[in-house]
Amino acid sequence: MSELQVGQPVPEFTLEASGGQEISLSNYRGKKVVLYFYPKDSTPGCTQEACDFRDSAAAYEQKGAVVLGISPDPVKSHDKFAQKYELSFPLLSDPDHAVAEAFGVWQLKKMYGKEYEGIVRSTFLIDEEGILIKAWSKVKVKGHTEDVFAAL
Repeated sequence: MSELQVGQPVPEFTLEASGGQEISLSNYRGKKVVLYFYPKDSTPGCTQEACDFRDSAAAYEQKGAVVLGISPDPVKSHDKFAQKYELSFPLLSDPDHAVAEAFGVWQLKKMYGKEYEGIVRSTFLIDEEGILIKAWSKVKVKGHTEDVFAAL
């Protein structure tokens, strides 16, 4: 999936987020971070995943973890998506997919016989010091948030 290995520091980044704020990964030092990459706002799988993370957010907070979602969608799209589904965590915009590339999740994909580049649904669990604890690639949405929670 990527060159990132468990036990290594993850790449630092700063991105614009829903609500008009800029978020840096370093803002969350001292907390565990559940960083999930998803292809597109308001599509069925991405909506289900976001709502599952929303519904688990309080439990994650009790474990000292925060959730951040990243897709290439613009902030305006993130704002609509977050508002419509009452998402309680920031969605970060990665329009040039630089962060997705740094995490190894911007890859060649195939759908209906066509090839294109895009986000491979993936999640990274990062410790309080910015070190990768666990990574999930080619995530299936059903049951995923429970798997991530169990890893905390």
